[in-house]
Amino acid sequence: MALPTFKRILLKLSGEAAMGDQAFGIDPATVARVAGEVKAAKDSGLELCLVIGGGNIFRGMAGAAKGMDRATADYMGMLATVMNALAMQDALEQQGVETRVMSAIPMAAVCEPYIRRRAERHLEKGRVVIFAAGTGSPYFTTDSGAALRAAELKCDALVKGTSVDGVYDSDPKTNPGAVRYDRISFDKVLSDNLKVMDAAAIALCRDNDIPIVVFNIREQGNLARVLSGSGVSTVVGG
Repeated sequence: MALPTFKRILLKLSGEAAMGDQAFGIDPATVARVAGEVKAAKDSGLELCLVIGGGNIFRGMAGAAKGMDRATADYMGMLATVMNALAMQDALEQQGVETRVMSAIPMAAVCEPYIRRRAERHLEKGRVVIFAAGTGSPYFTTDSGAALRAAELKCDALVKGTSVDGVYDSDPKTNPGAVRYDRISFDKVLSDNLKVMDAAAIALCRDNDIPIVVFNIREQGNLARVLSGSGVSTVVGG
């Protein structure tokens, strides 16, 4: 599918993308592979920033469902995203990619605080920027955090790497007859309650005219193929 020419994108990855075949945690070999995908995209001339979820370590909503205070559980999930961001920073820098981690929750000993104008400067200098700790507030997912950062930094697209190759009319993991969309509108995603991202993130992208490109990050080299227009993906927009 031919995509518009992008200059600056935000890549959203689930925490599960860092754990490989493990049941939980961080698999260094998998993180290194994904870092290679990010490096290839950056080397194509893109300005690139990332948001990585924390579900491979701790998921706030799951903790709340088991009786934890929701705000406390969400803060724990935010800390998990910082761990993933640091792991990705290390993997990228081992491959020669200058990288900065910026956290919405200040923790000066391990990363920079999130400051929008500083983030813009890092991107202009060719650095990859990883945004950690979501929005810094509970009751928001990392999807919402990704949409917020994409809007703040005027990204041309939010590119979401998942375990499936796009958006389907039903869950392809449970329904072999599920149909994949090449393109779909924001409003249809919301009205049909399709599980692309949470509703707040979809609405924020819609209101700021930021297309969402959904693709399978688990396939080697797929990010570069999708960005060049030769890979399989779904574009959510309009």
